[in-house]
Amino acid sequence: MSYDFLMDPTLRFLKKFIPKKLFEGLQPSYHYLMAFLAAVLYRFPADKIIVIAITGTKGKSTSTEILSAIFEAAGHKTALSNTVRFKVGSESRPNLYKMSMPGRLFTQKFLRQAVTAGCTYAIIEITSEAARFHRHKFIELDGLIFTNLAPEHIESHGSYEKYLAAKLSIATSLARSTKKRRIIVANADDVEGAKFLNMNVSEKYPYSLTHAAPYTLAHHEMSFTLDGQTLRANVSGTFNLYNILGAATFAKTHGVSIEVIKTALEQFKGVRGRVERIDAGQNFTVIVDYAHTKESLESLYKIFDGARKIAVLGNTGGGRDKWKRPAMAKVAEQYCDEIILTNEDPYDEDPHAIVEEMRQAIQKKPVQIILDRREAIAAALRKARPGDVLLITGKGTDPYICGPNNSKLPWDDATVVREELLKIKN
Repeated sequence: MSYDFLMDPTLRFLKKFIPKKLFEGLQPSYHYLMAFLAAVLYRFPADKIIVIAITGTKGKSTSTEILSAIFEAAGHKTALSNTVRFKVGSESRPNLYKMSMPGRLFTQKFLRQAVTAGCTYAIIEITSEAARFHRHKFIELDGLIFTNLAPEHIESHGSYEKYLAAKLSIATSLARSTKKRRIIVANADDVEGAKFLNMNVSEKYPYSLTHAAPYTLAHHEMSFTLDGQTLRANVSGTFNLYNILGAATFAKTHGVSIEVIKTALEQFKGVRGRVERIDAGQNFTVIVDYAHTKESLESLYKIFDGARKIAVLGNTGGGRDKWKRPAMAKVAEQYCDEIILTNEDPYDEDPHAIVEEMRQAIQKKPVQIILDRREAIAAALRKARPGDVLLITGKGTDPYICGPNNSKLPWDDATVVREELLKIKN
């Protein structure tokens, strides 16, 4: 099984000429050295700014965006690096790397730009893959938010335990940070939350749904209680309530008042590719979402309980986490009325074989296979009746469909939906 798509071009070149065992042995040292050289080149910018990392399986990008919005409402200038975009102050550009945390020189350069721009906070998403390849090294952290953990990237890491260890290594980096205040905020409702809260840091703050009770979740919004006040947000789902609680808990450790948090949440409009509503005047609901685990897929479908649902479902990319294919197909079968299975990121694997593994898991609901993702979306739009909910999952804001031999087809689910809706209206 090949994970060459996770490597930078230099490594892919060297792999052709170095014996496999030697290559695998040298790879960690190579990444560590590159992280150090990048920090030296950009003069250790993390020392000059408050750096907050966010990690977990789900909710990282949304949590970074919510925390940034809260700090901005409090009058601070922020820098932001996540799966969706990179932002320094008012300047923003999409993340086209298909990596949540790009490696080598990128993050150190980003932090230096944030310092130069006068940002108070840099909020960065750190994944297990980033930790595995030492992309977070030589970044002195001030804080960490842990969202949750579910099985993911198992074939890449080797086991769930190694996946967890990669996440915990980020917390260990915080514990070893030279910063005076080292703060962990962790989801106490998650089975792994206690491991993060047991880290040797100066301040630890758990958060839980009990802290938000009573709360009400609707299709388009939510209300909840925090510090005795009722807050509202224009996002939906239990998972987004967790994301809000993590960000709000951290913001309070830096003196942000509940009134400011309330204002920020009322103004927050959500994140592209995360339960993103596409409205072109149609009489049914269209949602684009990343949903890359069976837990996140189930949480998304539950938002729309009671509605007739059509799923456009891809799955984990080729060459990794094959066990998720039937599991996610069964979730779609449980919650949706019609299912269209389609292509996502096959890489060097046969897309027909990927989709067939999903199809075999669906026994009781109508299922259609349309490998062309645009045609799958168009077919789902044509099927939709007034009041239906069409849920297009797996890509979110991913900028490419990745195929064989490192090929990339430019892509954006939301744009394709709008284009196909326009054709229907005309």
